Amino acid sequence: MVADAEVSREPQSLQEELSASQREHPSSPADPVSASAGTAAQTSQPDDTADEQQLHGTVSKFIEAITEFFEQAEKNVSAHPAAHVIGGLAVGILIGRLVGRR
Repeated sequence: MVADAEVSREPQSLQEELSASQREHPSSPADPVSASAGTAAQTSQPDDTADEQQLHGTVSKFIEAITEFFEQAEKNVSAHPAAHVIGGLAVGILIGRLVGRR
């Protein structure tokens, strides 16, 4: 019974918090001119778009490098099989040591 009372109080407290936050931040401002100016200021952020474009360029270069690596993987494995076996062992040892510490 106590758990039922607590469960029923939780939605009520959430509803009270929601109504309090709506009272603090009304959705329709009194001055529509200042509201449109505020949204225009929020939407125009040239610094963020430049950062996003740079990030997009970096990510696309990374994806191209990964794609090229996988396209050449069969040729590289057949050309240097011992190197890949040793690399696989080294990675396995590192993973084992990292997981073994926990």
